[in-house]
Amino acid sequence: MKLLSLLALAGLSSITAAQNSTNFNTTLNSTLSTTGPRNVRIDTGTYGPEVEEFHYYYDQWPIGLAVSKTGRTFVCYTRGTYAYTLGEVVNKTAEKAYPSQALNTPPGGLFTTTNGIQFGSNDPNTFISVQALYITPDDTLWVLDTGRPTINESQAPSMPYAAPGGPKLVAINLSNDSIARTYTLPADVHYPDSYVNDLRFDMRPNVTESGGGIAYIVDSSNEGRTGFIMIDLGTGETWRQLTQHPSTLRTYADVPSYQGIPFYLRQKGSPLGFQQEGLDGAELSLYGDIMYYSPLTSDYLFSIETQYLRSDPSNDTLSAKRAFDNVKNLGQRGGNANGFSSDSLGNVYMLMPSQNAIYIYNSTTLQAEPYVRDPRIIWPDSANVGFDGYIYFNINQLPYQPDWNDGVDGRSYPGLILRNSDDKPSKDEGEYVQSERRDKIQIFIPHVYLLSTPCPMILCNIPKTPM
Repeated sequence: MKLLSLLALAGLSSITAAQNSTNFNTTLNSTLSTTGPRNVRIDTGTYGPEVEEFHYYYDQWPIGLAVSKTGRTFVCYTRGTYAYTLGEVVNKTAEKAYPSQALNTPPGGLFTTTNGIQFGSNDPNTFISVQALYITPDDTLWVLDTGRPTINESQAPSMPYAAPGGPKLVAINLSNDSIARTYTLPADVHYPDSYVNDLRFDMRPNVTESGGGIAYIVDSSNEGRTGFIMIDLGTGETWRQLTQHPSTLRTYADVPSYQGIPFYLRQKGSPLGFQQEGLDGAELSLYGDIMYYSPLTSDYLFSIETQYLRSDPSNDTLSAKRAFDNVKNLGQRGGNANGFSSDSLGNVYMLMPSQNAIYIYNSTTLQAEPYVRDPRIIWPDSANVGFDGYIYFNINQLPYQPDWNDGVDGRSYPGLILRNSDDKPSKDEGEYVQSERRDKIQIFIPHVYLLSTPCPMILCNIPKTPM
C-alpha cells in the first residue's frame, strides 16, 4: 500500500506538469516552409505528430469508430443504401457486418409509412442507423442507434421521423459478441425529430442512486430541439436537460470554409441553405464533474457541471432552471468543431473540420492549443483515444456528400482511419500505467469513467476514457 501511494504521488506530479505545459512543439514557424529559388514562404498544411493511414474504406463512408483493449476496431455508418450500419474491421481495406448481417437487418425494413408519414423502423432488436460507438474497459461495446435512416440517398434525401423502439443504446459483450442489454429511448425524451449523435459514460457507482452508472447522450436534432438525454444504466430511467438552451442551438447562417472554399448547404430541390446541426461534440472532464460541449456551427466551447445534467426534472422541478443557469461560455477556440475525445491528462481533443486539424482544449491554461494538422484530414468525424495509446480518427469527406451538394456525390474513395504515430505507450501496457513507467505518464492513456471494481492503474481513483 505504501508503494502504491508513492506511485500515485509520482503519477500526480507527472500529470500536473503535463497539464500545465501541453507542449507538442508546434509553433507558427513549424507550419511554414520556403520554396523556389527566392525562398518564398508557404504554408505546409501540417504540424504536430506524424499521421499514419491505419485503415482504408472502399465500400461505405464511416461515421463512428472505437478500438478495444485487444485491438479490435469497430466502425459504424449512418444507414441509407448501405448493407449494414455496424461493422468490424477485418483487414487494412475491408470490414464486415457486426455482430452479424441479421442484426443489421430490421425484419420489416428500415422504415414504414403511416398515413403518408415516414417513420424509421421501431424494431428494438436490430440496428437501423448507428451514429456512435464507445468501448469501456470491461470490454463492452456501446452502440447508439438513431432509428432514423436516410431515404432516397442518391436523389432527394430525406430522413423519416423516429418511432419508439428504434432509437436505442445497445451494450454488446465483446468476449462473446452477444447483446447484453438494450435501452430504448421513450417518446418523452426522444422526440420524433430527435437525432442522437454521440455519447459519454460515467460508471462510478456513486453518481446515481442505482449504482449502475449514467450515460450522457447528445441530441443534435436539425429541427431544433437540441439537448442532452441521460440514462440511469441501473434502472433504465431517462430524462433530458438543456433542451433548446442557447448553448446547444445552431448558429444562424453560419458559413464555414472547407479546403479554402466557403460552404453553403445545397440540398437537391431546396434553396441555398446553411448547416442546421446544433449540439454536436461533447466530452467529460478527467474526473467526470464537467461536460464540455458545443454545436457544430459554433466557434464557442461551453461547459456545465454534470451534477446539473444528472438531476432528473421529474424528481426536481427546479433542476431544469438550475441547469440553464449554470452553463459557462469558455470562449472561442478558433473555428467550428465536430467530435471530441480526451486523454488521461484531462486534455479535450476537438476535431476541427474547417482547419484540417485537431485542437486541444487545455483545462489548466483555458486555451485552445494545436495538436495535429494534415491535408488528409478532410472532415475528421470521430476520434477515439485507444487503450493502446494511439488516437484514431475517421476521415469521411462529409462536406462532399450528395445531401450537401445538390445530389452530387463529390467524395472519392478511400475513406480513412488515421492515427498518430508517435508518443504512445507500448501496446501491451494498454490502459494500465506500469510501475516502471511511473516517471512518465503517457498523454494517450485513455481514461474511462467506469470501473466499479478495483482498478489496476497507479491512480486507482482516477476515472479511466470515453471514445
